[in-house]
Amino acid sequence: MVHLLQPGMIAPTFTTTDIHGNPVALESYRGRKVLLSFFRFSACALCNLRVHRFIDRNPQWQDQGMDVIAVFESPIANMRTFVGAQDAPFPLVADPTAVLYDLYGIETSEEKVQATLADARTKEFIAEAANAGFELTPEKDCNFHRIPAEFLIDGNGILQTVHYSQLLTDHLQFAAIDAFAAG
Repeated sequence: MVHLLQPGMIAPTFTTTDIHGNPVALESYRGRKVLLSFFRFSACALCNLRVHRFIDRNPQWQDQGMDVIAVFESPIANMRTFVGAQDAPFPLVADPTAVLYDLYGIETSEEKVQATLADARTKEFIAEAANAGFELTPEKDCNFHRIPAEFLIDGNGILQTVHYSQLLTDHLQFAAIDAFAAG
């Protein structure tokens, strides 16, 4: 049984490394806001588009005291080949055994993947990703049915916003993230 996190809870802490071997400990972000984003797998075109947009907004977010941590259910080698090619200025974390996904209650759902594929807007999102240079690319041994989730964590380590996606294309709105970063 998956236990979903709720706003007001203390964000589960973790210590890991990013794809470059740098330590990433949630506790070390105390005093700053954090956008903790769980993606599908490192070759996912829609995920790469989202990371691309995070990179564009990162300077403003940094100035406002907010950091980004992006987690993918992929091995480090795949991360370096795919999403790592974007040279993100924030930690990209490989979690191929889904330890962090389990800690945060991130689901796997064939039904939600099928609902995404059936959604009329999905083709628009795929075209947008392709126009940005992110093609639909298979990734060997990936969890195709992983559903994204995003968490906004305040400087005291408290979950302020919890967003478990209903579709692969369902993310926190940038207006909400920007407001949190500015607040």
